[in-house]
Amino acid sequence: MSAPSHRAAAALQHRTVLLQEAVDWLAVDPRGTYVDATFGRGGHTRELLARLQPQGRVVALDRDPQAIQAGAELARGEPRLQLVHAAFSQWGEVLDRLGIASIQGLLLDLGVSSPQLDETERGFSFRGDAPLDMRMDTTRGLTAAQFLGEADVDEITRVLRDYGDERAAFAIAKAIVAGRERGQPVTRTGELAALVAQAVRSREPGQDPATRTFQALRIHVNAELAELEAALAQVMDRLAAGGRLVVISFHSLEDRIVKQFVQAHARPPALTPQQRRLPLPSTEFVPGLRALARVRPGDAEVRDNPRSRSAVMRVAERLASGQPA
Repeated sequence: MSAPSHRAAAALQHRTVLLQEAVDWLAVDPRGTYVDATFGRGGHTRELLARLQPQGRVVALDRDPQAIQAGAELARGEPRLQLVHAAFSQWGEVLDRLGIASIQGLLLDLGVSSPQLDETERGFSFRGDAPLDMRMDTTRGLTAAQFLGEADVDEITRVLRDYGDERAAFAIAKAIVAGRERGQPVTRTGELAALVAQAVRSREPGQDPATRTFQALRIHVNAELAELEAALAQVMDRLAAGGRLVVISFHSLEDRIVKQFVQAHARPPALTPQQRRLPLPSTEFVPGLRALARVRPGDAEVRDNPRSRSAVMRVAERLASGQPA
């Protein structure tokens, strides 16, 4: 047997983070309908299908064409699975097309997948040299190279600072634009990594200087935070009473959005000191969600899959109208 291709090997090495925990917390109804809005390489979807009876159903989405291609064989042989090429923010539209009004669970496993990182040609990683792409959906949108080829210093600085918490954001942005003006635009991952290494004077021990820059560009190119907010905005209309929302995030920006969304629907907003002094109309807050858990990978999982170390999973349950939180 010939050796597997780099792409096939990457797919085989992919390990689904919090696999059992995520599906356990979905509290699967064997006859229910579930959305895995970030199919990836199908780990969570396969575990869901293993717990469903013939009447159950999984609608799985991914905006990465390679993920859809990787899951095509599973979808062909599994009548309970509908696999759709779409961004996870479009899960409500997909349900509309399929004639599904409500679901018993929604799973979001955010961030970049191992195959996307390991396939050098995708341009997500600074370990190697490839075109600076970073698009999860390679059929649309600007690449990271195109963004850096058009944006001014202020915009690049904002992206690196806001999405990467990069202290040297301004210095990196200036170097990128200066190179572009000399006729040397950054178009490859190796070029960007080298430029950042020159611009960043200090970095945390054990962390490559380019880590934060690559994270920030990936989040921006794929509008990851806006996608997450749009996906969560549909939960209250689509998740049936007793249904579960499970979200796995990998950095604080994502986790904060999820936490704030659950809190906004689980308890009334805190009043400011000024509001407490004013006569306000009496309105009763009706909770729509109950926060159930915040879960981190165990030591064994982190040891076996170091990429899981930053994962945080939040779980919430949809309440029936008027049910106490």
